[in-house]
Amino acid sequence: MSTSPSHEVTLRAATREDAAACGAICYEAFSKINAAHGFPCDFPSPEAPKGLLTMLFSSPGIYCVVAEVDGRLVGSNCMDERSIVAGIGPVTVDPGVQNLGVGRKLMQDVLDRAAARGAAGVRLVQAAFHNRSFSLYTRLGFDIREPLACMQGSPLERQVPGCEVRPAQPADLDACNGLSKQVHGFERGAELAQAIQQKTALVVERAGRITGYTSGLAFFGHSTAETNIDLQALIASAESFGGPGLLVPARNSALLRWCLNNGLRVVQPMNLMSLGLYTEPAGAWLPSILF
Repeated sequence: MSTSPSHEVTLRAATREDAAACGAICYEAFSKINAAHGFPCDFPSPEAPKGLLTMLFSSPGIYCVVAEVDGRLVGSNCMDERSIVAGIGPVTVDPGVQNLGVGRKLMQDVLDRAAARGAAGVRLVQAAFHNRSFSLYTRLGFDIREPLACMQGSPLERQVPGCEVRPAQPADLDACNGLSKQVHGFERGAELAQAIQQKTALVVERAGRITGYTSGLAFFGHSTAETNIDLQALIASAESFGGPGLLVPARNSALLRWCLNNGLRVVQPMNLMSLGLYTEPAGAWLPSILF
């Protein structure tokens, strides 16, 4: 299809039936930009983003929108609305229509929705080498809050003395929500409750009480803890990490150094960006790819 600025970009709500076409666009977009900068694709195969978008396009609490040009799907965007802070992504655009403003329209749509719903803030994680997306998000008002190191590997140290890691249970929600409020200033209880149901969530106990939790040790999971020791216990409990890996705040040099000394490697640099409410975290934490 030839493209020119005369082609109109239209947006509509995503449906489950859009996932296959949008997944193919997502894989092509990420594989091309990552390969151009010498990094592996965030997805191991074309089927992975199709499965992800099938889940997102049909999940309560996730707002999803698609873009069309001349009736053909050319991109999509999603926004997690399960807490007072919204998380955006993945946003992808067909490489063949990069100059039609599709990405800006997809972003503006979710930002308008966040504002209409009274979200306290909006966050996303951006590939640090992707100048185009960095420029777009900055123009839209996002600020860099934290440089991140996406890390993968098999931890050499599988236990941390004094810490016990176990599967999270529904009865742990209050303690975990308290940790989230202590570290970040807001709860992520709805997200954690779903992770407990899906059996990906873990908690760490130290001195007889919960001192950290994770919704999943993976690209789409977030972790919150009182100290680095608690995060180290969670990380050490896993043989590897789902997707491209964990997102470790690079300014937390002690945790980053521990990860490197324990067999993990840096896959790619990323940035946590925010618009609206942002409180400097008061503890140890790992964001998900959404925030």
